[in-house]
Amino acid sequence: MKKILFAASEVYPLMKTGGLGDVAGTLPITLRNMRHDVRVVMPAYRDVLKNAGQPKLVATGLPGVITPTRIWETKLPGSTVKTWLVDSPEHFDRSGHPYCGPDGNDWPDNADRYAAFCHAVTAIALDRAGLAWTPDIVHCNDWQTGLVPALLATETARPATVFTIHNLAYQGLFSWPTFQRLNLPASLWSFDAIEFFGRLSFIKGGLVFADMLNTVSPTYAEEICTPQYGYGLEGLLVARKNELTGILNGADYSAWDPANDVLIKQRYDVGTLHKKAIDKDELRRKFGLPAAADTPLIGFVGRLVEQKGIDLLLAAMPQLLAMDIQIVILGSGEARFEEALSLIAQQQPDRLGVRIGYNEQLAHDIEAGADMFCMPSRFEPCGLNQLYSLRYGTVPIVHRTGGLADTVTDATDDGITSGAATGFVFDTPDAAALLDAIRRAIAQYRQPHSWQKLVRNGMHKDFSWKRSAIQYLALYKRAEQTRTTGADI
Repeated sequence: MKKILFAASEVYPLMKTGGLGDVAGTLPITLRNMRHDVRVVMPAYRDVLKNAGQPKLVATGLPGVITPTRIWETKLPGSTVKTWLVDSPEHFDRSGHPYCGPDGNDWPDNADRYAAFCHAVTAIALDRAGLAWTPDIVHCNDWQTGLVPALLATETARPATVFTIHNLAYQGLFSWPTFQRLNLPASLWSFDAIEFFGRLSFIKGGLVFADMLNTVSPTYAEEICTPQYGYGLEGLLVARKNELTGILNGADYSAWDPANDVLIKQRYDVGTLHKKAIDKDELRRKFGLPAAADTPLIGFVGRLVEQKGIDLLLAAMPQLLAMDIQIVILGSGEARFEEALSLIAQQQPDRLGVRIGYNEQLAHDIEAGADMFCMPSRFEPCGLNQLYSLRYGTVPIVHRTGGLADTVTDATDDGITSGAATGFVFDTPDAAALLDAIRRAIAQYRQPHSWQKLVRNGMHKDFSWKRSAIQYLALYKRAEQTRTTGADI
C-alpha cells in the first residue's frame, strides 16, 4: 500500500476550470479504491469551503507560511478520500474563478497565493503540519504546485515526488521582485533551478526537481520536447527525457456514461442506441433548433480560445452553415470569439445554437444528443471530451495532436470494418482541413450501416481510470527508486 499526497489547485467537484480538476477528482478515488492511502490537498477557496460539508479544523499555523493559515479536513464528495483544504484567507477567501478576478485577468497576487499553498503542501509532506501522517509520494500537478518539488529537494529525508504537466502553456511566470518576497531559498534563483530568462518560473520547480515527470498523453510527452510545443522548456525536457513519460488520462465513467447518466433525458447503451434520438431531440429543443430527423448535429464544448481551434471553426462557419447540418456550441473565452459566435447564431438560428459560459447539464446534453463532436485543437495535452464522446456514440472529429492522436483512430473503410476506426482525424490545424474532415463525417453519416458500425466501435473502447492508475503506480515506484535527497541548491 502506497501513501500518496495528491496536490492540485482544483479538484472536481469542489472546484473545476478544466481537465486538471477532473483528473484530481478522479485519479485519487481510483487509487483509493485500489486500497492505497491517498490524501488530497487543495486551496480552501471560499466556494470550496461553502461546498465542503462540515470540514474539521486539524491544524493552524504552518512552517514557511507567513500569513495566518489553517487546514480543514473533509472527504472528497462521494468518496472516502481524505481531503485537506489549505485555508489562508488573505490568498483564497475569494469567490468565483480560482485564478482570475471578475475582470477576467489573473489575480495580481497569484505568485503569493500559490507560493503559500506550496509551502503548506511541503509542511504536510514532511509531517510538520501536525497531521501525524507522512506520504511515500507527493504527486504535484501543474505550475501552481511547481515549487513543492524544489522545496522538498533540499531535505535529507523526504518523500519521492512526481510532477504532472497538464498544459505546458501555463507556466506561472513572475518577476524577480516577486521572487524576492516569496520566502524562497535564494539558491533557487538560478537558471539550473527556477529562474527562466530573468523571471521566476513556478513550473520549472517541478520540471527540474521532481524525481519523475509525466504528462497526460504519450504523444504530448513527445511534442513538448520540441520547440513548437515546448515554450522554451524543450531543452530541459529533452535533458530529463529518461524521467519523462506520458500517461493518458482516463474517463470517469461513473459520471460520463449514457447507460447511467442522471443528467440526460434518455439513457441508452450500445444495445439500445436507437434511444439516442430522444436526446438529440432534447438537445435541439434546448438550443432552439428546429426538428430535422435526418440532419446531422455537431457539438462543441470547450474554451473559446485559439488553442481549442475555435477560430478554425469560425473560419469554416460560412461553408458549414451552407450544408445540411446543425451545430451547437457551449463555452466561454475571448470576447471576440464569444461575440462572433453569438452574432452568427442570431443570423442563423435554425443552424447554429450558442451558449456562452459553462453548464454541466448542457455539456452532458451535447455529448448525448449530438451525432458528432468537434475538437479542432491546435494542441491538446490529453482532452477528455473525445473520450466522453466515444462512450456516448458521438463520433469525434479531431486534429491529430496530443491525446487526440492517441485516442481517436481515423475512419477508413477497413478501419470501420475491423473495429479500429472511431472518428475523423485531420493533420493540419487550418479551416480547410477541418472542413474536409467534417465533409467526410457527413458523407459517412449518410451511410447508416457503416455509421452505426463506427459509432459502436467507439462505444466499445475502454478508457477507464483504472488502466491509467496502474501506470501511475508504476511511475510512483520509479520515483521512489530514483529519489535523491539533500540536493545542494
